[in-house]
Amino acid sequence: MNQQETEFSRLVRDQKSTIYTVCYMFSKDQDEVNDLFQEILVNLWKGFEDFEGRSDIRTWVYRVSLNTCISQDRKKKRHKSVPLSLNINLFTDQDEDTRQVAMLRRRINKLGPFDRAIILLWLENMSYEEIGQVVGISTKNVSVRLFRIKEQLKEMKD
Repeated sequence: MNQQETEFSRLVRDQKSTIYTVCYMFSKDQDEVNDLFQEILVNLWKGFEDFEGRSDIRTWVYRVSLNTCISQDRKKKRHKSVPLSLNINLFTDQDEDTRQVAMLRRRINKLGPFDRAIILLWLENMSYEEIGQVVGISTKNVSVRLFRIKEQLKEMKD
């Protein structure tokens, strides 16, 4: 293994949870999450040699991961498929907290990919500055968009 491959392996090991976090923002299906993860790794590898370190490595990984997932999400919407479902989940909790989380997830999934990314990064406790660096907008714009997104989520009907 050469030095670049060793460094890339370390990057993947260190940033694995970040990559999976982004994958789970866009899908809850394990097979699809694994496909997204693989696609992100390919894109990270393609850009690894050109990464100049002008931003934090975590920010770069988030950005590549988000862009990959957004692109895949757009492709998926162009080629809709009908999932096979039994409409039964034997493991569903029925407590109030679980219902609230499920409602929030449904509402977030109704947002566009860009807004969904912003709110999910915020839910990951990233600062406005970090979110701005990841999605490529100013800190002030993050603040304004988050306010609007939160209002939109409050107004949504399930």
